[in-house]
Amino acid sequence: MKKVLQYCFLTFLVGMVSASLSAQEPADTADKERDSVISDLNSQLQDLSLQLQDMNMQNIMLQEELERTGHKVKMDSISLAKRISLIDSLRALTPGAPLVVDGDTLLRLYARRGGVTAESRVKVAKDKIEELGHRLTLSTDSLYVFEGDFSSDIMASGELILSIIDTDGLWAGKSRAELAADYTQVIQAKVNEIHDEYGLQRKLRSLCWAAVIIVVQVILLILTNRLFHRWKGHVMRLIVRRLKPIVLKDYEFLNVHKQGIIFMSLYKGLRYYLILLQLCVSIPLLFSIFPETEKITYTVLGYIWNPFKNILLSVANYIPSLCQIFVIWLCFHYLLRLIRYFADEIEQEHLKINGFYPDWAKPSYYILRVLLYSLMIVMIWPLLPNSDSQVFQGVSVFIGIVVSLGSTSIVGNLMAGLVMTYMRPFHIGDYIKVGDTVGEVIEKTVFVTRIRTRKNEVITIQNSNLMASQTSNYSVAARSYGIIVHTKVTIGYDVPWQKVKDIMESAAFATPGIKHKPHPFLMITALDDFYVEYEINAYTDEAVKLPAVYSALHGNLLNRFFEEGVEIMSPHIYARRDGIDLQMPESFKS
Repeated sequence: MKKVLQYCFLTFLVGMVSASLSAQEPADTADKERDSVISDLNSQLQDLSLQLQDMNMQNIMLQEELERTGHKVKMDSISLAKRISLIDSLRALTPGAPLVVDGDTLLRLYARRGGVTAESRVKVAKDKIEELGHRLTLSTDSLYVFEGDFSSDIMASGELILSIIDTDGLWAGKSRAELAADYTQVIQAKVNEIHDEYGLQRKLRSLCWAAVIIVVQVILLILTNRLFHRWKGHVMRLIVRRLKPIVLKDYEFLNVHKQGIIFMSLYKGLRYYLILLQLCVSIPLLFSIFPETEKITYTVLGYIWNPFKNILLSVANYIPSLCQIFVIWLCFHYLLRLIRYFADEIEQEHLKINGFYPDWAKPSYYILRVLLYSLMIVMIWPLLPNSDSQVFQGVSVFIGIVVSLGSTSIVGNLMAGLVMTYMRPFHIGDYIKVGDTVGEVIEKTVFVTRIRTRKNEVITIQNSNLMASQTSNYSVAARSYGIIVHTKVTIGYDVPWQKVKDIMESAAFATPGIKHKPHPFLMITALDDFYVEYEINAYTDEAVKLPAVYSALHGNLLNRFFEEGVEIMSPHIYARRDGIDLQMPESFKS
């Protein structure tokens, strides 16, 4: 409109100038000036005319655009309503991508921006926020919003942090500009918070505190070492004065010198423990001052504390099972004490059971104890920690296999010892013969039996070998009906057998340890070509002294035969003696 008024005014001005010039100026000069002015005005009129045409064209285009825009706005309003309805239906099903920085959820994005997913947008924003917060210097209000045609960009120092689009506003129920402003405040507050923790001022304060901690720790180390070195002499003198040797019966278990070494080792260990305790406090404290190493602090403390915590928690959780184990052990303990009481009563013959010998009491008690302990282990086994783990079961199977393969002979001796206990072939103190071994039983265990021979040799025999060998028990025979002591002599046919009988019986009666009842008796065992074989048999109850009895009997036989002038040498020898004297001592020769 302004352009139209200017065009009309210039047209009127051109007419007025032409009239005044034609009235006042000479013809030639007036024509030149008039033509010049008219040409200038005409050029301006032409410019104004062109501008007017452009304005008319823009007006027409504007009207067309308004008509088209109105239709588009109407269509956009319908599309917007559909989008809002769709977003409302998806709101309960879509969790969105949270922007989490240092554990704080700042916002959530739900929509894509072009081909970029909400998760990618959040990740880029998170990295940028952390990078801004970790800068040494940062202005207080460094974030602003740049409004574009299609998005509102949250910026910081010319760098893009996050772009907010119209769809984000629809999800939040706000306009794009309002949502961008809200998010800017939230992000600015978080950036300031991170900068307060990682900024230059915080680092300077942390360095100062670190220097203080290091100095204090060095001072504590020096004081600790000096204190322990100063008190070392006092501790040594106190140990020398106060300690006494620890004696167990006749054995000096720990003398003063050994006790001093132990106490000084404990004293040195206490110093190292205090130093370690100081370092366990100062090092994590030193790491906790700097935000970058704060996580290392918790890691180091975790290495120290977590094992103790896990052990304490395991112990606390294991208390119910431990109580069950204690109750089971207590029941079996008193049951075994009751069985042992009855075993002692039977062994001492205070309690008699028909068909159950007193010497069976202790072995039976040991067998029952093994069975009861096995039952107790079976009951306790599932209550042990990690008893159901594969490692625990594998180790148990391995130990079982090793024991089974390596204890074949042990089990054989054990079973043989138990069988022999109930067979009762001999007892401790019995005089027995096993193979070529003759002696007194001095020890009998479930695995071996030890025999002391007449030469005081102690021979150990495995029960499995003893079980497979023929055993003669002289002590049982001596207690029950007496052992028959027998020996043979050969006398010629020229000596009457009645005389030989009297000589041998009188020698038996004179032997210590020979019983007079039953009466000794003589047996003629052989009638050979040149001599008669006589055997004297006598009873004795001295099983342990059997070798001495035999020796005394042989001596008495020699004396009695020599006294009677009877030569014991085989008759087929002295029948052709060719002048050989009688084989007797000179005192017995007539």
